[in-house]
Amino acid sequence: MRYGLVGAAGRMGGEIRKAFAAHDLVFTLDVDGETHTGTPQALVDFSLPAAFPSTIAAARRFACPLVIGTTGLSAEQLAEVRILGEQTAVVQSFNFATGVTLLKMMLREFAPFFADWDAEISETHHNKKKDAPSGTAILLREATGRDCPTHSLRMGGVPGDHTVFFANEGEVLSLTHRALSRSVFALGALKAAEFAVSAAPGFYTFEEVLSCGLKR
Repeated sequence: MRYGLVGAAGRMGGEIRKAFAAHDLVFTLDVDGETHTGTPQALVDFSLPAAFPSTIAAARRFACPLVIGTTGLSAEQLAEVRILGEQTAVVQSFNFATGVTLLKMMLREFAPFFADWDAEISETHHNKKKDAPSGTAILLREATGRDCPTHSLRMGGVPGDHTVFFANEGEVLSLTHRALSRSVFALGALKAAEFAVSAAPGFYTFEEVLSCGLKR
């Protein structure tokens, strides 16, 4: 697979390059400009919202699928991603860790049983992360079906910790996902890119990527 990478010089860019080592990097886009040695079959973006216009422009220029894990996107930007999905396959998620997606699925299934329990979310990320709450925390909050309080910590080099708490007068149940390395997100991006290159045009979630893999 030939792929392009937005934010190739960043920390996530480095992880993605390692995860995609068996594939050919033919296009990069960074603040310093772009390199172009071929036409990508998929474009991957885990950068910052400021790069979003350039990412969309590149996906349209190459007419290739897009895998985007950028957090902090506005509602207008997400709407633009959906519009792009009318022309090509787009996989968008705020978190490409398999465990987070499974946690989201569990919450969606079982949250109704906790309707009369208190619910709160805590998330911790590295001190360079700018958006708060994290996109993942928002994803999990939506899965509960409730507007539960969300608490954000920005400290050290934590890749990402998320805990959903449910409590009543006599019990506390906590569900936690901890990313031990950014590599888990890069490996998820690889699964998404391999899915997208053969998928029909459309807007896909990472949950759909995983579900498709189970059916094969």
